[in-house]
Amino acid sequence: MRCPFCAHDDSQVKDSRPTEDNTAIRRRRQCEGCGARFTTFERVQLRDVMIVKSGGKDGETRREAFDRGKLEQSVALACRKRGIEQERIDQLISGIQRQVETAGESEIPASRIGEMVMDGLRQLDSVAYIRFASVYRDFSEAKDFEEFASTVQQAGSAGE
Repeated sequence: MRCPFCAHDDSQVKDSRPTEDNTAIRRRRQCEGCGARFTTFERVQLRDVMIVKSGGKDGETRREAFDRGKLEQSVALACRKRGIEQERIDQLISGIQRQVETAGESEIPASRIGEMVMDGLRQLDSVAYIRFASVYRDFSEAKDFEEFASTVQQAGSAGE
């Protein structure tokens, strides 16, 4: 494993243990070049899945490999400053990744992943859900927020 500090190619594993949700192995490593310590995570990847993105400026369809990092980044942004335990966020992300990899398809529309995130955030935190929806559904005016928030409030009061 390449050292993130000095780019030396060799590091030694000092400690290995499963993460709390048992979806990855956490490894503490020490660089043999500079002696710095860093953590890596090893996850099972069942298959390579391509994400199909349509639309954009030119209306063309693009394909790119599923990237857990992008998923983590967008969910983290929606959950920022919400006081949600990192473990619950990690479980949401791992659950979505598992659904994507076990769907049996080599290509999945980005819209399906967006809906999976929306479903997960709806159950996790209503503000994070609205934040994600505002980007995902491309809200352009304040009334878009108001209309969407009112449907969230109605759904919340119907479940009581």
